[in-house]
Amino acid sequence: MSITDLSFAVLKIQYRLARLPLQLVDETVFGRMESDAPARLFFERSLGMLDVTIGNALRAPEFEQRGTALIARSDALRRAARLDAAASENIKAAGSNVRATREKADQEREDAHAEKESAVKNARVEAQNRKRDAVANAEKRIVSGKERADEAATARVGAVEAAKREELAISRAAEQNATAAADAKLEDAQDKRDTAASKVAQADRLAELADSEKERRS
Repeated sequence: MSITDLSFAVLKIQYRLARLPLQLVDETVFGRMESDAPARLFFERSLGMLDVTIGNALRAPEFEQRGTALIARSDALRRAARLDAAASENIKAAGSNVRATREKADQEREDAHAEKESAVKNARVEAQNRKRDAVANAEKRIVSGKERADEAATARVGAVEAAKREELAISRAAEQNATAAADAKLEDAQDKRDTAASKVAQADRLAELADSEKERRS
């Protein structure tokens, strides 16, 4: 792991720790409010924007995806709340004696609730899809890293084998050179022995001739 990666990892841990109080406030305070309460929507959207900003800065797609999901959910609920409020206003304006207006307002309310539920569902599905894609990408990176490691290991084994073969070839060449040198020395020694023996034989013949010549003269 490089120094940059280590620094980002430390910063991610620090952000997770710093975010815990905000998460606690969201769960204990805003979590008790209606899902479309303005204060809760504002807080969740702000928290989502913070996650996206930190995710971009720290190269942390999990933070960015979580923040994007929070923003999408709060925006969807805000739109649904506006539609719901508009529907309620239409009902009040229509009055209890105007059946058609009431029915229209009721329908708008139902549509608003349906859109709200659909928006929440879509936001959850999108978050799940992003999470699944993130996991798939992480698995691909792991597989790719393993393949590169296997290739490097194979290359190292090949280099070791090549070094062994080169060492064996050098050893054999050295043995052959040593053998050739020894054979040359033996051959030279044999030649010298043969020459010496020839000289001794020649000297013996000369001595015999000298002895014969002495005997003949005597």
